[in-house]
Amino acid sequence: MLEAAGLTPAEETVYRLLVTLPTASADEIVERSGLMPGEIDRILTALTDKGLASGTDRAPHNFAATPPDVALLPHLQRQSDALDQARAEVTDLLETYRRTRRRRDPDQLIEVITGAEALRQHLRQIQDNTRHEMLWFCKAQYVAMPSGSNRAEYDALARGVRYRVLYERAFFDDSGAVDNVVEGVRAGEMARAVPHLPLRLAVADREIAICPLVPGGPSGSSEEPTTALVRGSSLLEALVALFERYWEDAVPLHVSDSGTVSGTDGSPHGHELSATDRKLLSLLVAGVADKAIASQTGLSRRTVQRRVQAMMALAGATTRMQLAWQAARRGWM
Repeated sequence: MLEAAGLTPAEETVYRLLVTLPTASADEIVERSGLMPGEIDRILTALTDKGLASGTDRAPHNFAATPPDVALLPHLQRQSDALDQARAEVTDLLETYRRTRRRRDPDQLIEVITGAEALRQHLRQIQDNTRHEMLWFCKAQYVAMPSGSNRAEYDALARGVRYRVLYERAFFDDSGAVDNVVEGVRAGEMARAVPHLPLRLAVADREIAICPLVPGGPSGSSEEPTTALVRGSSLLEALVALFERYWEDAVPLHVSDSGTVSGTDGSPHGHELSATDRKLLSLLVAGVADKAIASQTGLSRRTVQRRVQAMMALAGATTRMQLAWQAARRGWM
């Protein structure tokens, strides 16, 4: 049991015996342990050298156990620290190995997964291993995971992983979809909606992505889905950039205390502006330049201009001054 602390089975037997006694002589230990005298002498010497036992002042030929928290815990902590350091070194070596293999072996870049069950297993596995952030494109009609069945998300959220999830409008037509989104948002998920998504996608820590190549599952054209698992590469960077591009234009989903969700149509051009557009509009009316608006809202300058044009089209305004007047008349601010 204590081999990890550097004790042999025989040393552990004697140390455990000493822990139960105030002091004990070698003869007493021989009698209680059933070991040979010569072996006991060797074991007591080893325990003394390891700081697990010591002779007593009053009876020099008697031995007492060193308290376990003093004798064992520091040694175990040093071992734990060494293991953590070794684990980090192995992780770095593994990434170096993979980078080297990727240059020579395209199979290291993309792995093909066939079947819904294999897809479910990989999705659970990458979420269990995610340390920082998961990115998701959620389209209507599931392929491998029915809405609400991804319990790995809640485990990851509980340990501090950030989830940014994009839903397309048709997703909310699925049975139970709204309730499951409410549960996710209340658990900490950051959710937004768009009218349409181009593909299904899951990205873990910007290091690995999963996206189906061939439709499958309940709504697909084939019996089983075929999926790509993409590791660090230009393709992975493109998938992350695609997510960020859609995320930037998406409408945040808001969950009320009663459990209703607003923003599910994914369109920022409805009669009720999104919180981002209302903030953008208030800055615009205050005379803030587009570049400064982009900085304050976290949007790109091009997106600011595109959203302003969309609001102008919605208000029927041909100038920004007309937009400000229409915004005030319609109560948008």
